[in-house]
Amino acid sequence: MSTRTFALDGYGPRKRSAWNRLTARDSVVWRMDWVMLLSGAVLAIIGSLLVYSATRNRTELNQGDPHYFLVRHIISLIIGVALMGATVWLGHRRLRSAVPVLYGITVLLALAVLTPLGATINGSRAWLNLGGGFTVQPAEFIKITVILGMAMLLAAKVDAGDREHPDHRTVLHALGMAALPIVIILAMPDLGSVMVLVVIVLAVLLASGASNRWVIGLCLAGALGAVLVWALGLLDEYQINRFAAFANPALDPAGVGYNTNQARIAIGSGGLTGKGLFDGTQTTGQFVPEQQTDFVFTVAGEELGFVGGGLILVLLGVLIWRACRIARESTSLYSTIVASGVIAWFAFQAFENIGMTLGIMPVAGLPLPFVSYGGTSMFAVWIAVGLLQSIRTQKPIAA
Repeated sequence: MSTRTFALDGYGPRKRSAWNRLTARDSVVWRMDWVMLLSGAVLAIIGSLLVYSATRNRTELNQGDPHYFLVRHIISLIIGVALMGATVWLGHRRLRSAVPVLYGITVLLALAVLTPLGATINGSRAWLNLGGGFTVQPAEFIKITVILGMAMLLAAKVDAGDREHPDHRTVLHALGMAALPIVIILAMPDLGSVMVLVVIVLAVLLASGASNRWVIGLCLAGALGAVLVWALGLLDEYQINRFAAFANPALDPAGVGYNTNQARIAIGSGGLTGKGLFDGTQTTGQFVPEQQTDFVFTVAGEELGFVGGGLILVLLGVLIWRACRIARESTSLYSTIVASGVIAWFAFQAFENIGMTLGIMPVAGLPLPFVSYGGTSMFAVWIAVGLLQSIRTQKPIAA
C-alpha cells in the first residue's frame, strides 16, 4: 500500500510510525517472553475455576453469592496484570533508584500489622485491615523489595566495574537490609513467608558470586536458630501442631492431623483424570479447610486428577524455565540477581504449597503462585513477572 493510500484510509504517516514502533522487532511487545505470560495466564485461569469450585457452596464465606470469590479473584488477576504492565513500562533499571523508598514503605506496612490495624487469620497476625472487607499482606511485597534491595547493594560495585565479586562488607550490609523485615515477619508470626525469604536470600547470595562461606554460614546459623526457637518454646501452639502433624500424619487425625489427612484423601481420590470439575465430593462436602487459598491444589487433584495436577506442575515448570533463561541471558549482575531471586521465590513457594498437600512438607500457610485466591499474592507474583519481562526487553539487541 502506498503512503498516499495509507493516509487516505485515515492513518497518516505519524500514526503508521507509532504502530511500526509498537510492532517492530526491537519493540517491547515483540521482545516480551510470551511463553511465560501464557503459562502464568493459564495458571490463573485454572486457579479461577478451582477457587470457584472450592467456594461456590461455602455460604458462610461467600455471603450467599456463589460467584463472590470468583469475581474478586478475576479482579485481582486484572489488577495484577496491570501492575505487571506498569512494571515493564517503568523498567527494573528505573525502579532500582526507587528501591530505598519502596523498601521503607513495605517495612512500615509490615510494622503496621503489629499494631491494632493488623488482622489475625488462622493464628497468624500477617494482614493489614484496610476496612470494607479488604486486607493486604505486606510480606508478599517484602519479597519483592528484599530481592531488589539486595540486588542493588550486591551489584553496585560489580556493575560499576570496581570489583569482580561483592566484598564481605557489602554482603553484610545486604544481609542486614534483609534481616529487618524477616525479624518483623517472624514476630507476626508468619513462618511460611520467613521460609520463602530465607530461600530468596540464599539464592541471591549464590547468584551474586559472594563467597560460599556466607552461604554455608547462613545455613548453619539457620539450623542452629531453628533448634533454639524450638528449645526455647518460641513457637505458637498451632505452629507446633503443624510440625507434629507433618512428622506423624496419624497423630490425632480429627485434630492436628485433620488438614493434611483430608488433603491427601482429596488428591488420592481423584485418580488419573479426576471426578470432574465441580464434582469433587471432598470439595463439595467442604472437608478440606482453606481450599481456595493454601490447599487449592487439592481441588485440582480431586476434580482434575493426576492429569490436571500434572498440568499445573508443567505450567509452573515452564514459567520457571523461562525465568531461568532470562537470568542466564541478562547483561548485568543486578538483573541476574533480581531474576534469580524471583526464580527461588516461585520455585520454593510452589514446592512448599504442593508438598504440604501431599504430606512431604509441613503446613506453612503459603499460597500457590498464580493459582490460589488472594489479592496481595496475585499482585506480587505479577509484579515479579513484570520485573522478569523488563530484564528481557531492556537487554541490548544482538547485532
